[in-house]
Amino acid sequence: MSNLRLTQIDRLYGYESNPRKDVYQHLKSQPQNTQLEFKERYEKIVGEFAEQAVNVCLSNQNKDVDEYVSMVPTSAFLGDGIGNLMAYIVATTQKYHAKKLSFCDELDATVMEVKAIPGLGTTIDVILVNGRLRVGDIIVITGTDGAIMTPIRELLMPQPLKELRVKNEYGHYKEIRGAQGVKVLAKGLEKALAGLPLFVAHKEDEIDLLKQEAEAQLSRALMSIKKKPEGVYVQASTLGSLEALLEFLKTQKIPYSNVNIGPVHKKDVQKAAAMLEHKPEFACILAFDVRVERDAQLFADQEKVKIFQADIIYHLEDNFLKYREELRLKARRENEHLAIFPCKLRILPQHVFNARNPIVCGVSVEAGQLKRGTPICVPSKDCIFLGAVASIERNHEEVQLAKAGDE
Repeated sequence: MSNLRLTQIDRLYGYESNPRKDVYQHLKSQPQNTQLEFKERYEKIVGEFAEQAVNVCLSNQNKDVDEYVSMVPTSAFLGDGIGNLMAYIVATTQKYHAKKLSFCDELDATVMEVKAIPGLGTTIDVILVNGRLRVGDIIVITGTDGAIMTPIRELLMPQPLKELRVKNEYGHYKEIRGAQGVKVLAKGLEKALAGLPLFVAHKEDEIDLLKQEAEAQLSRALMSIKKKPEGVYVQASTLGSLEALLEFLKTQKIPYSNVNIGPVHKKDVQKAAAMLEHKPEFACILAFDVRVERDAQLFADQEKVKIFQADIIYHLEDNFLKYREELRLKARRENEHLAIFPCKLRILPQHVFNARNPIVCGVSVEAGQLKRGTPICVPSKDCIFLGAVASIERNHEEVQLAKAGDE
């Protein structure tokens, strides 16, 4: 049993958003041409899955979840269909995985986002799957400069039916039990990394062990990523974001030689600069949804390392491919004089205007192409070299090249 999202329904022409309504009822209220476009796109997707031997249908039409994979139309940007998606996941989970939903006292928590909030300072959004978090608990999490150990000052949760990621009034709690999304306030969270587990030290002798485990979590995650000897340097805000970006780069055939999580520091630029000796086009950093420290940017400018910074994966790709094309054209211009294009010329005797220093004459291009800088010789036993073409004119106008058949 599984389900899929039909994303970006907001891109349907004439689509009017209303994230508070049932998405299926809302689609029926759309203009006729919008409904038709949705139907055409839906049928195309069904056909593409069928080619892969996968049966799919809309979740509200699925009568056999063992045979068909359900799809829910959504717009992550506007929020349409997200309620339907969550309701479907909850309903199917409760029906088919009820035994797996039992509560466990063993802590299972993950840092999802690190966020600075005015009046509160730097906070972390945590998904608490199992176990409990209490005010005063000593938490251990992974940071950019190693493990962070700090006591919980406050536990905040949004009001009912409000999102954790949206700014609103929070309720204050002494204890939170999973499964919940909770905002944690504590000191020293500025360098915390998202996408990795959160631990709680109940005894003092557990702190060092948990610190080692927190640091090992990041090392294991980064070491497990298969990298190429030559490629770009990739930096992302969370482990999940990094994995998504790397998967996208694979599909675009853009190799990566090193990766990291968190803000771009000077040490990251130093690692990226190693590519200058091998492949200068890869001496760059693709920074996805992370900030670039000032000293890192200054060092990158000094070392000629390009840093591409964006919050959207596709923008990173576009910027990098544009940069690589610019480098290719630059190298082509710089080495243009080294390229020799063969050609065969026939001198037109009636159009010899100057016989020496410089030779000025009319020619007919019988084969190949004639360009400025092309070396000219007389084919013979000794192959007499006459010099290189300084300029080309046709009809008293200067041209860059002449092709076969031109005079």
